[in-house]
Amino acid sequence: MKFARLGAVGLEQPVVIASDGSGSEKLYSLAGLTQDIDGTFLAADGITRTRTALEAGELPELEAEGQRIGSPIARPGNVVGIGLNYSAHAAESGAATPEVPIVFLKPSNTVAGPFDAAAIPPSSTTYDWEVELGVVIGRTASYLGSRTEAAACVAGYVVGNDLSERSLQLPGAGGQWAKGKALPGSTPIGPWLVPADELDAGSLRLRSWVNGEIRQDSTTSDLIFDVPTLVHHVSQFMVLEPGDVILTGTPAGVALSGRFPYLQPGDVLELEVEGLGKQRQEFHRAAPVGE
Repeated sequence: MKFARLGAVGLEQPVVIASDGSGSEKLYSLAGLTQDIDGTFLAADGITRTRTALEAGELPELEAEGQRIGSPIARPGNVVGIGLNYSAHAAESGAATPEVPIVFLKPSNTVAGPFDAAAIPPSSTTYDWEVELGVVIGRTASYLGSRTEAAACVAGYVVGNDLSERSLQLPGAGGQWAKGKALPGSTPIGPWLVPADELDAGSLRLRSWVNGEIRQDSTTSDLIFDVPTLVHHVSQFMVLEPGDVILTGTPAGVALSGRFPYLQPGDVLELEVEGLGKQRQEFHRAAPVGE
């Protein structure tokens, strides 16, 4: 199954994509089960209830050609980022390999759809891409006692893009990770949420391209801290709630490496995580917004 949300911003409708038994995939409405794909749905065993409804033939088919694809999870309470979680990326960033996970937060209002137009901040010259495996939390996690408990708290996985303004993030005059990671639309998620029990997250291929040229190509087997370790670690100092998202870090191949130019207006960025679909963003220069 693949969970998705379709429609204009703020008006997305929950759907599931599933095999019809003949090898073809069809789209089914979840309107009879839930108003949205969010923490409430996940905490109420929404994935299992969806499977049951599909098997019983209770979900109506949909035609959704031409509809916008939004983030597959409604606005999370928390978006938790993990930094420098691939050794090669740490090296290209000029940093030592972390001995414990580096954790930062991204505002939930940075979440965007996987194909939405992407804005480069007005004065930015160092806007960077980061393809990441995203982990969606399915039950409350606090002070977990083991990696096994942590794994049981994972509802599913998504493609994430942690767009980053490096001049704001990195050390220097006021450089702070939160500033570089909090820009509008800087967390495209999706296109789908795949349940955790339908995917082996330990060896998924991650890739990114800019204007058709490959930038990143790695696998989640190269993660320094794997998914259960991250969920367990984060639960020791904050409460993870259903619908929260953890971005697990990006592999080598970003512009920060010095090998590639930073994103410019007109660039097209594509990102893919094996089994989780592909994103595509076209970039433009943002204009100031004020009341």
